[in-house]
Amino acid sequence: MTSKERVKAAMNRQPVDRIPIFMWFHPQTVQMLAGVLEIPEGAVGGVMGNDVCQRWVAHNHAMEGIVHAHDGEGHTDFWGVEWERVDGFNQIRRYPLAGASDEAIDAYQFPHDKIPDLLSNMDALAPFAEDYFIGCDVSPCVFEFFGRLFGMEDAMYQIADASPAFLRFVRRSTDFMVELSERACGQYALDWFWTGDDVGGQRGMMMSPEMWRGLIKPELARVYDVGRRHGLPIAYHSCGGIRPIIPDLIEMGLDVLNPIQCDCPGMDALELKKDFGKHLTFMGGVDTIGLLPDGSPDDVRRATRKLIDDMTSDGGGYILAASHTVAPETPVDNIFAMYHEAGITREAIFDAAADARRR
Repeated sequence: MTSKERVKAAMNRQPVDRIPIFMWFHPQTVQMLAGVLEIPEGAVGGVMGNDVCQRWVAHNHAMEGIVHAHDGEGHTDFWGVEWERVDGFNQIRRYPLAGASDEAIDAYQFPHDKIPDLLSNMDALAPFAEDYFIGCDVSPCVFEFFGRLFGMEDAMYQIADASPAFLRFVRRSTDFMVELSERACGQYALDWFWTGDDVGGQRGMMMSPEMWRGLIKPELARVYDVGRRHGLPIAYHSCGGIRPIIPDLIEMGLDVLNPIQCDCPGMDALELKKDFGKHLTFMGGVDTIGLLPDGSPDDVRRATRKLIDDMTSDGGGYILAASHTVAPETPVDNIFAMYHEAGITREAIFDAAADARRR
């Protein structure tokens, strides 16, 4: 099967030759794997069997798509957020709307003129469009984006206060996301439409479900509607414990939920499968906090095997992934053990690396 066929079959609960994979690695993990496999960093995803090719076209491109060689280097993005590389990853150095007055919030301009530049990130996927499952990532869509412009503490105050100026900002923010999404879906042949907002923490949601339903849900629904109008499956990423709003997400049209942070309350993968498996494909669930960094290879194999078996009990509806990015402290033997249970052996990975070197 091609990767495109494999993912589509899994989502439709049809037989597959192996479980589809969309694994995310921390930048330092990518460096480690590239060194072990003796391949360029850009080849790691393909060599490790990823079936999905996806690019960021919204603010996550500023965070993850712009890569600096050294800590301390940085950039200012199209939204006025200043970033700096810290421990291999971009972190925010300055929030452009922190402490802003109502007048400054009203005066803030979204980068509508930069949409062509943002969408051009998708052009690199053209060579993969026939064989791979192609995604366009427009996250963060609503809540998480507020935290990046105001700073998290200020954003939470703004949400609680719900001043007229902030509510106007919320609407204008989603207007931008809808325009970006419409143009992405119209310009590229996509296999799914990827959305996201980190609204969950380690112990539960970062706001009450009622507050989320009042402010965030209507705006996120506007973004979902773009993908639905274009006939695309809707994927959604949120870290943390978000079980209370999963029925709302399904009501809005969600098809794929990621990353299933299994150590958070209410996020046990099997329980989610039992309760929502008729409606959702799940992607994720391999524990990155305890199992992958601290377990033995046998522990990883057993846990991954059980996860795959449980999550495909209805014939499919699962894409193998970790509960977030695979951290750099993860032993490489544990990574290979996880892949072994997905049907990709260590030998197959090294063979793919050799092919990549020849190409």
